[in-house]
Amino acid sequence: MSVLSMLQPRSGLRVLVTGGGSGIGLVIARAFAETGARVHVCDASQQALDALRSDPANEAISTTHADVADKTAVARVFADVESKLGGLDVLLNNAGIAGPTGGIDEMDVEQWEQTVAINLNAQFYFARLAVPLLKKSVHGGSIIAMSSVAGRLGYAFRTPYSATKWALIGLTKSLAIELGPDNIRVNAVQPGIVRGPRMERVIAARAEQLGLSYPEMEAKYLEKISLRRMTTQEEIAATVLFLCSPGGSGISGQSISVCGNVEVL
Repeated sequence: MSVLSMLQPRSGLRVLVTGGGSGIGLVIARAFAETGARVHVCDASQQALDALRSDPANEAISTTHADVADKTAVARVFADVESKLGGLDVLLNNAGIAGPTGGIDEMDVEQWEQTVAINLNAQFYFARLAVPLLKKSVHGGSIIAMSSVAGRLGYAFRTPYSATKWALIGLTKSLAIELGPDNIRVNAVQPGIVRGPRMERVIAARAEQLGLSYPEMEAKYLEKISLRRMTTQEEIAATVLFLCSPGGSGISGQSISVCGNVEVL
């Protein structure tokens, strides 16, 4: 195999993307499909899944409507994965929410618990059911946890989000050690400030919290990035594909920031 050919995933991979109905998850799901993978996505938004299925370009992607924080729904996802894909080679644990913005003394307990349930507990629910399938993967299985640059930096007023993203790094490191003998690689990707509607909502919430205009808050975010620009969803997808390619077969237990070098949050 040439070095160049090692940079693309093998055709025919069976891939599950959580939170794959929109945003980064959908971009990644489509990227895998372009390589010849068979992709299944789950999402809490039926509207997003309907839009996905209505696009002929997504014909290689099957779907399940599911709340990732619901253990029963997660089991249903895996029943669909086995019936539609017949196994699994890659789990992309992507589903997550931004969580609340506010001081810790003002934080609503239910919002904290919801953030932990979706951002952390759900990744455990999916990993525990994926591992028996990944152990049967011919070329070795791969789990990729979608963490965040907030999983390596403190993030004032976004403590639930940051805490869960830090926790995913511990989960990744531990599972990499645990599952390595079964030829399953486990890594985390840490996006930074990614251009798109979700980041716009985050900036708007932070601006309101600090009493700033949106342009002022956006400028403050960009000042924290060495490259002085936001990263793109496609850059995140390209990193994920590399981790699942033969060229990435020696990478496990790593947390890879795709952020333009965010210096502080």
